[in-house]
Amino acid sequence: MSKTLRARAEDDFASTLFAGSEFFRRRVIVGDLASDVRRLDGLLGGPQFVLVHGIGASSRYFEPLAVELAKLGSVWLVDLPGYGSSPKPHRTVTLDDHAGVVAGVLEQCDIAQPVLVAHSMGCQVVTALALLSPTTADHLVLLAPTINAAERSFAQAAFRLAQDITREPFRANLAVGTDYFFRCGPVYFIRQLPQLLGDRLEERLPRITTPTLVVAADRDPVVPIDWADQVARLLPNGRLEVVNGPHVMMFTDPERIAHLISLLISEHSS
Repeated sequence: MSKTLRARAEDDFASTLFAGSEFFRRRVIVGDLASDVRRLDGLLGGPQFVLVHGIGASSRYFEPLAVELAKLGSVWLVDLPGYGSSPKPHRTVTLDDHAGVVAGVLEQCDIAQPVLVAHSMGCQVVTALALLSPTTADHLVLLAPTINAAERSFAQAAFRLAQDITREPFRANLAVGTDYFFRCGPVYFIRQLPQLLGDRLEERLPRITTPTLVVAADRDPVVPIDWADQVARLLPNGRLEVVNGPHVMMFTDPERIAHLISLLISEHSS
């Protein structure tokens, strides 16, 4: 984590709109890696939420959830190096590298004790960060954490992703598909996949003491409920919730996911 950090000044934030909500964008540099970050201002005095996406995707598929979470506090959406609008790295980027970038975002954007909300491969990134820096986050939220220990091969992962496409709504497939093929791109996706498949998430979970909510979706072929349940049981302060929907659950039912996150925060603040 001890890398040179540089970020643009607050004045360099550029704004974008989604569903009438204004997002402010900046770029954070951590060593030789760069991350584009967007901020959605929410309820003053509320928690700060940092959203970390999965492989091939970007923070765009978090936008519906971000709008809901802004009713509770401020929201930060991270595009990991090589994904979304973040520039492509010129080397192999490990999960620990991605975790270091998220740590850099927290430091440079003055985000203290956030709720880290991650999806799919993003869960592998934030748990790596939680292990390296146990006091970084107030809470963790792991949405469809990868990767199922019984299916850690390229062929199995590709088959499950193809299955999920048939279960996602058109708008989710459009957002994720354009990210996969035109923003991340097949070459970088293939370079990143061994990092995901070779990771042993279950080996670090028992050492993570941060209160953690694990969420599985009942129509998700990528992350079956029994694997999500195993993840929750391995966490000393973890619990599982099951929702209706496919893999990209926070796009299809952002209100339900936001409600579960608000309950998690309430339980541990009382």
